[in-house]
Amino acid sequence: MAENETPQPAAADSEQKATPQINALAQYMKDLSFEAPGAPGILRELKSNPAINVNVAVNANAVGEDTFDVVLKLEAKALMDEKVVFATELEYGGVFRVTGFPKEHVTPVIYIECPRLLFPFARQIIANTVQAGGFPPLMLEPIDFAQLFARSAAEAKAREAVSNNSQTVN
Repeated sequence: MAENETPQPAAADSEQKATPQINALAQYMKDLSFEAPGAPGILRELKSNPAINVNVAVNANAVGEDTFDVVLKLEAKALMDEKVVFATELEYGGVFRVTGFPKEHVTPVIYIECPRLLFPFARQIIANTVQAGGFPPLMLEPIDFAQLFARSAAEAKAREAVSNNSQTVN
């Protein structure tokens, strides 16, 4: 063995862990809708900013061993005096390869990191669509997908507990 070579344990090569990676293989717009039922009259009636309600959902499906289809669904509805000013809905998806993560981290990565990567693109589509509808662009606030995931997991756990209790009672 040469003097400047460092001995490597034989098992190290075979046991090297893959570096965790998230690769976006594709991004696509699955569904987009916009409606302004009161246009053009509603455009003249706008005297202040309407109340805007935003709903967010994330769905994911495995499409391969380490490949997942993640769909971010954004719904926004602007209301003024109980009238719908505009409503828009977007389903924006991405196909991601998720490798090198411990098994217990894969689900959080899919439901937190993948939608976080999709969000800026979906946000821009919503802003452009609302603006093309004759309104100022709707710039959605950043979304805390970790909090959304935690809330969803807690709700699923609560539903499971209720389901288990109702089976016990019957």
